[in-house]
Amino acid sequence: MDIWNYLEYAAWALSAMFGVLIVANWFKIDSTYSEDVLTSSREGELEAMTEQHKL
Repeated sequence: MDIWNYLEYAAWALSAMFGVLIVANWFKIDSTYSEDVLTSSREGELEAMTEQHKL
């Protein structure tokens, strides 16, 4: 096998590892926060209230 085959296997391994990390983070976030918190736009509202426009 040449270097390109090893690089291909390494890329697939990294891809699988990143996929596992994404799914693990998804479950961690989903179990830590409620659906209301995750879908709220409260931060945007707070930011809009504190914005000051100068003309």
